Amino acid sequence: MPQMRLDELLEELQARINAARGTRDRVHSLLEAVVSVGRELDLSQVLRRIVEAGAQLVDAQYGALGVIGPDGRTLSQFLTSGMTQEQRERIGPLPAGHGLLGELIRHPEPLRLSELGSHRASFGFPAHHPPMRTFLGVPIRIRDEVFGNLYLTDKRDGLDFDAEDESVITTLAVAAGVAIDNARLYESSQRQHRWLRAGAEVTNHLLSGDTRQDVLELIARRAAEITGAGLAELSAPVPGTDTLAVELSVGDDGLQGRSVPLDGTLAGAASAAGTHVVSACLGKDPRFLADPHLAEGPGPAVAVPLGTAAGADVLLLVRAVGEPVFTEAELEPLLAFAGQTALALELAVRRRDAEHVALLEDRDRIARDLHDLAIQRLFATGMTLQSAARLIEHTGAAERVTRAVDDLDETIKIIRSTIFGLRARDDGAGTSLRARASRTVGDAVTSLGFPPRLSMEGLLDTDVPLDVAEHVVAALGELLSNTVRHAHATRVEVSLKATADEVRLTVSDNGRGIPEQSRRSGLANLAERAHQVGGALEMSTPDGGGSRLLWRAPLRWAGPAPYAPADEGRPALFPGARRTARSSQPTAAGTEYG
Repeated sequence: MPQMRLDELLEELQARINAARGTRDRVHSLLEAVVSVGRELDLSQVLRRIVEAGAQLVDAQYGALGVIGPDGRTLSQFLTSGMTQEQRERIGPLPAGHGLLGELIRHPEPLRLSELGSHRASFGFPAHHPPMRTFLGVPIRIRDEVFGNLYLTDKRDGLDFDAEDESVITTLAVAAGVAIDNARLYESSQRQHRWLRAGAEVTNHLLSGDTRQDVLELIARRAAEITGAGLAELSAPVPGTDTLAVELSVGDDGLQGRSVPLDGTLAGAASAAGTHVVSACLGKDPRFLADPHLAEGPGPAVAVPLGTAAGADVLLLVRAVGEPVFTEAELEPLLAFAGQTALALELAVRRRDAEHVALLEDRDRIARDLHDLAIQRLFATGMTLQSAARLIEHTGAAERVTRAVDDLDETIKIIRSTIFGLRARDDGAGTSLRARASRTVGDAVTSLGFPPRLSMEGLLDTDVPLDVAEHVVAALGELLSNTVRHAHATRVEVSLKATADEVRLTVSDNGRGIPEQSRRSGLANLAERAHQVGGALEMSTPDGGGSRLLWRAPLRWAGPAPYAPADEGRPALFPGARRTARSSQPTAAGTEYG
């Protein structure tokens, strides 16, 4: 009997020693888990470690962490542990926080169940979901905010989760809340730093004289990178219409070059209201049924106006389906970036306007000096030579002096044409063939992806009749459009030249050429346009491949009289001088665009 009593005491002592050792090991594991969770600063890694540590501490087969969304009623993220990727794919969409998972959202208190299917809030499992019986759920708090819930199911030994398990997981949840808060603060500071750096980069590029298109692309790319958006678009209101034009798109599903309505679109709502508009899932948002992005099934989105007034340009950012919605913590630096960008763009416009005014003033000075000094001296020289020619008895010498007088007459006309070109304004593009051709080539840069090379020679603004100039500009636009659609070229050269008797427009590229059996409706239109003014369209292939199209039209034909600026249409500068045919060589220095 004493021996049995001694054995019982030894067994009880051994059990208590084992329990103490188990408690010690569990406390040690808990401390290791807390350190492991707190070591990370990347929020996604912190959440992943919390799930794995929780399942390991209570020996649960499955674990999950649900992050509560901004509405406070559903889950915006759901991380799992214990399931393979194949199992997750077979189950389908992750839970949104209804049923038993939503019970902890509605009542953020620890919950233990011996049979989770028997709870009144349980809706059962979807197809292909592994069976689960025991359940332990604990809320994760950050100060007074419930960040999410930690769910654990099926203890491996087949027993129920006990009070000790609940205590351990509750302690882990407290440490997890601190680790999540630290990770969020670190993430916020890093994001703020990236936004500040992006804003400074945009400002530097604007002040360095980069084109608006390049700066807009930089804005869209940086915004997409920082927010993790799969699509970034910049749109501008079209004056006099109820539409927005998509100026630039970064992403596979962009609508660059298309127009979208103001009504029924996220970008339109932001532009009309002058404030940002957020959608938790653009593809399911009933407010934006007219949005053309809906066909692609987009996810969370935000539209931010670049400015505070209604009718401003809009930056649209769209994430993929299943990605987290845009939170207030993300929107604050994004709005600051949009405001800084709008200010930088406005300052750049003002700076360009000031530079343009200075350029025009300089052009006026040059034109005035040419008119008051150079032309008068040439005129006096011509009059002197003309008088001297009457005194020359040698026939050959007299003819040479007469030709020199004619050359001076042509030189004065060229200078006057140059003066007219210098004084041409953008609002006078209708009367300046040079300006209209430059603008047409410039408009093609976005579609081509690179600037074409443009050279212009001759008296384009004085000798080319107005109606012929209209055909030249239209033909240039059509030729460049055909190059964009069909040539797949990496180099395009445009030459516009006015000779003594015709205007010649040549567009060459290094693309794939014009197939013999291809449809040529566009070329037929160009040929017909040339025929209407007595000209022709010629096609050839350069030595290096590609295509060369020459559109030409005569300057003198049976149509309207040629257009002449204020300085033209006067009598000959030197009365009595013999007019000679002009040289077919270029009479004015060529200019290049690009």
